[in-house]
Amino acid sequence: MDIAHIALTRHTCKAYDPSRQIPAEQVAQLETLLRFAPSSVNSQPWHFFIAHSDAAKARVAKAAAEGSPYAANGPKIRHASHVVVLCAKTWIDDEHVAALLTQEERDGRFPTSEGKEMQARGRQFYVGLHRADPAGMLAWTQRQVYLALGTLLFGAGALGIDATPIEGFDANLLDEELGLAAQSLKSTVVVALGYRSADDFNARLPKSRLPKERVISELG
Repeated sequence: MDIAHIALTRHTCKAYDPSRQIPAEQVAQLETLLRFAPSSVNSQPWHFFIAHSDAAKARVAKAAAEGSPYAANGPKIRHASHVVVLCAKTWIDDEHVAALLTQEERDGRFPTSEGKEMQARGRQFYVGLHRADPAGMLAWTQRQVYLALGTLLFGAGALGIDATPIEGFDANLLDEELGLAAQSLKSTVVVALGYRSADDFNARLPKSRLPKERVISELG
């Protein structure tokens, strides 16, 4: 499989065909990619909201309303087949840490009790590094969300699904719309998913990246 072909051919979609919907089986695959995305010490400090109906997408699109600085992103959100709101935990509490360890044990991650204890100590250490600084905690959890974002975008490209990662939205408004503060969550990035329309000018343009020698160096 030529995975470089995916990177060379996928693009950020600028306009969606609202009549085309992603098949349920492929949506399920994308959900699996989100669930199994990598994160530091398997902390999984995230929650993903998926909007499919017109009403649900309209709720997300409120954060990119007409007249706002983000208005250009409104049609992408409304016309896409599915929209994912990737949220970061603002705080990792003991309950979440315990739930992770319980799930890992249930999934057979610990052949020995020593392995379980080692995992618990390691995770507590890294989580503890950020508990003294709430802003630092959010910055750390949001970095994990971006790992999930990359996984989602590459997976969508592999399935032939167009995608648009969107940071241009009113995060405070979206947080309020979805009641995220009460869930200790912060909206971080929105991704529109679907199939391009004829108005997607970006699909007709060549990709442009800096040359290899500008961004990759081999250490001796």
